[in-house]
Amino acid sequence: MKWSGSEEPAIREPALSRGVTRHCTIARPAGAGAEGGDAVIGWLDRFFEIGARGSTLGREVLAGATTWVTLAYIVLVNPIVLGAAGMDTGAVMVATCVGAALATASAGVFARLPVALAPGMGLNFFFAFTLCGTAATGGFGLSWQQALAATFIAGVLFLASSLFKLRSKLMDAVPEPLRHGIVAGIGLMIAVIGLRWAGLLVATPNIYIGPGDLGARPVQVALVGLIVTAILVIRRVPGALLIGAGVSGAASLGFGLTQFTGVVSAPPSILPTFLALDFGGLFAAPTWILAVVMLLIVDMFDTMGTLLGVTSRAGLMEDGQIPRAEAAFASDAGGTMLGGLLGTSTITTYIESAAGIAAGGRTGLTALTTAGLLLCSMFFHPLLSVIGGVPIGEGITLYPVAAPILILIGIFMMPEVAKVPWDRPLAAIPAFFVVVGMPLTTSITNGIGAGFIAWSALHLLSGKGRDVSLVIHALAGLFVLLFLLE
Repeated sequence: MKWSGSEEPAIREPALSRGVTRHCTIARPAGAGAEGGDAVIGWLDRFFEIGARGSTLGREVLAGATTWVTLAYIVLVNPIVLGAAGMDTGAVMVATCVGAALATASAGVFARLPVALAPGMGLNFFFAFTLCGTAATGGFGLSWQQALAATFIAGVLFLASSLFKLRSKLMDAVPEPLRHGIVAGIGLMIAVIGLRWAGLLVATPNIYIGPGDLGARPVQVALVGLIVTAILVIRRVPGALLIGAGVSGAASLGFGLTQFTGVVSAPPSILPTFLALDFGGLFAAPTWILAVVMLLIVDMFDTMGTLLGVTSRAGLMEDGQIPRAEAAFASDAGGTMLGGLLGTSTITTYIESAAGIAAGGRTGLTALTTAGLLLCSMFFHPLLSVIGGVPIGEGITLYPVAAPILILIGIFMMPEVAKVPWDRPLAAIPAFFVVVGMPLTTSITNGIGAGFIAWSALHLLSGKGRDVSLVIHALAGLFVLLFLLE
């Protein structure tokens, strides 16, 4: 591709060949060992369709590492959040690493998609402060052992819906304009989260958000990382996102924002939370059904929205459908069940998977790489403090290393918004609520719910209700009920 000096190069991923199968090859020295290595590489290529999807072995591994960098913060944050419910933080850290690694590996092997799974942010707060919160604070008053049981049951129901293909029918019912809105909304939400983590956007008393303090050192580190990473992306440097994270990490250490406390450390025991589920206590609680239903709905729609977003971004959609969708959903459901058994909140598909896709990841090998790094994280958690948060005030933590990656990922996903038929108000208005609903509420589920409600209501009020699937009308009513209960 050529461009004049006054034009900016378009940001594109390697195009996927149509009807042409390419195979990844790596030059190796002759010999028996080389032949064995080539056989392994050949098997990986065929199993994961690496060449057919326009990728290479090295690119997949690099993409997996990039995804890990953007979500490694959960290893540090999740124990802190669930610790507020009285859980042992060391055990939660191990449960987070093991549960995320196994669920991500499952998605890589069975769904063969470049997605990562881990305990969801938001879902862990719901676990700690709503399920385990007191009635005086609007909580359900469950113990953390009972909340783990509710998480496990939600996972079982989620898996059942996957096996009976209920979720596939649900996804097929989603109108195309809303699908484009979901992808764009996720991208905008990722970018807003990145801007907040960088300290470039902050909450203000008089308006919803305002500019951050550019004089703050963490903000400056994030800006340096953003500029460097953006330049690397524009110049098409392989591994740009990962290199940019390295620059931000080095700057964070250099300015003393994070401290080097070592590399390797033995992980704590998982026994305090392992198999600690309390089903008897849960079933005795009057709110247990509502708790399970809310967990199920949030996990289901978060997963649906994330998979639509990342597979569309990767160019992996087949006739408008997610490839091996049932396997992807089953991996998510199995991860939630596993989380309940190990001792962590709902495990769900991560929007940070888009980071690996932006780095060129196209296959399940990306997920396997991320899974391996997640498993190693419980041994290298001292090193993760470099990627972790930098407290700057009461209740305020910035993530200057991961933030630039999220901002750029959001930018990469925004072209999807152009596919919404903005000249058709009946489609454009619901899609708009999806696009803005996600970043404004920091919730994929809330954005999807707003879009479904608007789609159903506008079609009914305009006399076109029969043109809409009964599934969408039913879901719109369900979301109205859910929003009222919240």
